[in-house]
Amino acid sequence: MNKDLIKKKHQKKIKLYNYYNKKYYNENVSEIADSEFDELKKQIIDEENKYNFLKNKNSPSLNVGFKPSKNFKKVFHKIPMLSLANAFTHEDLLNFEKKILNFLNKKKEELKLKYSAEPKIDGISASLVYKNGKLITGLSRGDGKEGEDITENLKTIKDIPQVISAKDFPNEIDIRGEVFIQNSDFEKLKDKFANPRNAASGSLRQKNSEDTKKIPLKFIAYTFGFEKGMKIQNQSDFLKKLNEWGFKINHLNKLIDGTENLMENYYAIEKIRTDLDFDIDGIVYKINDFKIQNRLGFVANAPRWAIAHKFSANKGVSKIIDIDIQIGRTGALTPVAKVNPVNIGGVVVSNATLHNEDEIKRKDIRVGDTVEIERAGDVIPHITSVNFKKRDKKSIKFIFPLKCPSCGSKTIKEYNLITKKEDAVRRCSSEGFECEKVAIEKIKHFVSKEAFNIDGFGKKIVEKFWKLKLIKLPQDIFKLNYNKIENMDGWGKQSVKNLEYSINLRKNISFERFIYALGIRHIGFENAKLISKNLKSPKKFFNLSKSNNFDELLNLDGIGETQINSIKNFFLNKTNSDVLNDLINILSVKDSIETKKNGPLKNKTFMLTGKLDGISRAEAKSLIEQNSGSIISNVSKKLDYLIIGEKPTKRKIETAKEMNIKILNQKEWLLMLNKTS
Repeated sequence: MNKDLIKKKHQKKIKLYNYYNKKYYNENVSEIADSEFDELKKQIIDEENKYNFLKNKNSPSLNVGFKPSKNFKKVFHKIPMLSLANAFTHEDLLNFEKKILNFLNKKKEELKLKYSAEPKIDGISASLVYKNGKLITGLSRGDGKEGEDITENLKTIKDIPQVISAKDFPNEIDIRGEVFIQNSDFEKLKDKFANPRNAASGSLRQKNSEDTKKIPLKFIAYTFGFEKGMKIQNQSDFLKKLNEWGFKINHLNKLIDGTENLMENYYAIEKIRTDLDFDIDGIVYKINDFKIQNRLGFVANAPRWAIAHKFSANKGVSKIIDIDIQIGRTGALTPVAKVNPVNIGGVVVSNATLHNEDEIKRKDIRVGDTVEIERAGDVIPHITSVNFKKRDKKSIKFIFPLKCPSCGSKTIKEYNLITKKEDAVRRCSSEGFECEKVAIEKIKHFVSKEAFNIDGFGKKIVEKFWKLKLIKLPQDIFKLNYNKIENMDGWGKQSVKNLEYSINLRKNISFERFIYALGIRHIGFENAKLISKNLKSPKKFFNLSKSNNFDELLNLDGIGETQINSIKNFFLNKTNSDVLNDLINILSVKDSIETKKNGPLKNKTFMLTGKLDGISRAEAKSLIEQNSGSIISNVSKKLDYLIIGEKPTKRKIETAKEMNIKILNQKEWLLMLNKTS
């Protein structure tokens, strides 16, 4: 699948996820079923783990939960409450284990991994902070970084011990678990809440803890955040200790080795899940050994050492009313089937993704078809099959538009130099802001949180101001006629002043945010950071096209030919150049700020060649970056050290010698880190 199509779909998923998240956390309203919400969340995180180019600060991989409500005091978690990657099949579990072994540079026979398999209760995460055995603070997950102080409400839950006298209980610890309502108890509350999860959430966020006390909330403990003085070596022993300390734990928890045994346990629990008195939507697998967990670390906002194995998807049957073509920021045309509303697992589905033109052809999907729809983690459920027996004889094949429905430009399929094939996605051939739909999406991207993040200037405002011809290009945002806006419905003096203040505030912006905001194809936020860090000065970026010195970006690890060609194409477009020139005159784009810490490798650059002993390349790079060093991808004057392992590339060594670059073996490099091999 084409990267741009993946990005477009991914951004739509994030938008919908955050909409549901806000409704759920701030308004106690669940517009979709619990399982759909979790599937959506896990799908986004899974995609970001699968595709490195998908980076978005609005994603649940970086923003767990939703920003805390103003109704409660906000408190930072000492250790963020992270999310998990998803698995749906045995193959996913095999890949999960393979990545772990590759990172640790071990073979399956050398390291027989044991997993703590813990059924995932579909409830509300909570954090309990204990000092000297006393519960002092109880927090909601919030956005993962800071949560709501709901201490008094959590204290009403009988399953949560307020004082623990056990001698081996840590001096300070953050016990984490799930607050939920049993299905049998929910029967008495179903007139007030949509489902058990909503009931748990709404009850925890009552202003008066006496009201919370009336709700039969339960708590299951399963992990910890920070700790001081704990002497436990693995997850299974930690769970046993939780039980000894007075916490309830899931009676279905098991210690299992081997993915085949994980699957056997998975099927056994899936069979009995409907008989349980609480909702579970999958099983969480954690590497049992804490030392291995610590070594594996994290990717983005998810641990490498844990994964959530989701239960099978729900399916339904409906009829396609129409096929709508949506156009994204990069011009990608995405088909979406409009179907007769159908209830799938408690969720009313009216849209189903068709992915791309090739998918429609392969499955021969037509308007009027009776189709099977599956919810398996997609934001918009997808069509799995067509019932040809019910097809109308007068049915005609769906012809994908050869001209853009928005601007009439020719639609094209680009040739992918990597796959040596035509891309599956068809896109509008217009460049820059020539296509109305593309332009609107570009401006939405421009004001998004990762980019300019203008408070009060969301996507609906973009659409409204576009229709009123107040904005057509990004720079128009900074030239708005506030007097005209003040006279519009829904606006007043104060709201206009607030908008003007928010816009003026963003006239000062960081270099990396500015690059990302431009919406250059293939340049996500991480790439924008790499470019800004390398070029340091915005002036150098603006002059790239004038000096035609794009090769300067080739040394950046993570920036390849595809990204460089995208930047070249961006500068070649006159409208883009005009936009850029206008923005330069309006904005103050700050130079890149050096953010390295004072580690032993500070201001030093490294390159790896050959296989290292007992450590993978990924872990080596991670260690270098953790200790303030940088990785580059070519032997050049910018390289300080070439680290060589077994069977290194001779050409790289010879070039390094010619350029007087210091060559280190693995032992010498580890000594730099104050480590021993």
